Amino acid sequence: MESDLTFDWDPANTRHVGRHGVTQIEVGEVFANEAVDIDYQVIEGEARWTSVGHTAAMRILVVVWTMRANSVRPITAFEPGKRLASDYLKQKGW
Repeated sequence: MESDLTFDWDPANTRHVGRHGVTQIEVGEVFANEAVDIDYQVIEGEARWTSVGHTAAMRILVVVWTMRANSVRPITAFEPGKRLASDYLKQKGW
C-alpha cells in the first residue's frame, strides 16, 4: 500500500485501537511498511481486510480495516499470537 494513505479516525475507533495499547501512529507505520493481507470478509455489507505488519520499532501488529471513501478506516489493531508473528517474520525473510 502507499505510504501517503489517509486514515479515517474518530473517537470510537481511536478508543478501540487504544484499548489494545496501539496508537494511531503505529497503525500508520504498519501500512507504510507494506502490511500483508491475511483475511478478507464482508461483514454487514462492509468489506473488511485483516493485515499483519510491523511498526518502525519492529512491533508486529494485526490491523482490521475497511475503506471509507478514499481513506483507510482502522477498526481494531492488536498484537498477533506467537505463531502468526513467527509466520510474518519468515515471510519477510527475517
